[in-house]
Amino acid sequence: MKNPLRYQLSEYDCGPTSMLNALAFLFEREDIPPEAVRNIMLYCLDCYGSDGVSGKSGTSCAAMMFLSNWLNGFGRIGRLHISTQYLSGPAVNFGQNSRLRDALRCGGAAVVRLHFDGEHYVTLTGIDENDMVRVFDPYYLDQPLDTDGVQMVYDHPCEYNRLVPRPCFERETHEVYALGEIDTREAILLFNDQTRLTAENTIEYMI
Repeated sequence: MKNPLRYQLSEYDCGPTSMLNALAFLFEREDIPPEAVRNIMLYCLDCYGSDGVSGKSGTSCAAMMFLSNWLNGFGRIGRLHISTQYLSGPAVNFGQNSRLRDALRCGGAAVVRLHFDGEHYVTLTGIDENDMVRVFDPYYLDQPLDTDGVQMVYDHPCEYNRLVPRPCFERETHEVYALGEIDTREAILLFNDQTRLTAENTIEYMI
């Protein structure tokens, strides 16, 4: 059974919430081991706020990289059919043959760091033929976003709650949903290796 994706509980936990949402999107609830949930929460929220309080500046890139590596190892020992790729800098883009776009086309998910009134993590779960990216943003809003082209979605709780035009992500600015400066970009690609589409199990029809 698939669970609806969840919203963050505080102003700070977008990182672990987005990673848990990627697992919830990729796997059945019954297949997710408790160690995965525990360690996602354990390794995230490692940044200290200006007042010295742990977690008040959210989750660091180093923590996300470590978590990506841990999940890969977790998959290799057979505890969950998962594999991941950590991307940074110029590798994080939506070019026609980019790893990020390919991951979304083959049934994977991506957790990306972008801008939303500060640095923020969201989960990407697909991209359609019109270059609209399916996003689950864990930051709950009770009003529509005042951002051109972004659509609020309420009827796909297990997959996404926003449709965002691809060009929004490609901006090198600090506008809403922009990935920002190329050298600072970060993404974690996640796959269920049992459901991942590959060249061997996918037929692409050319028109």
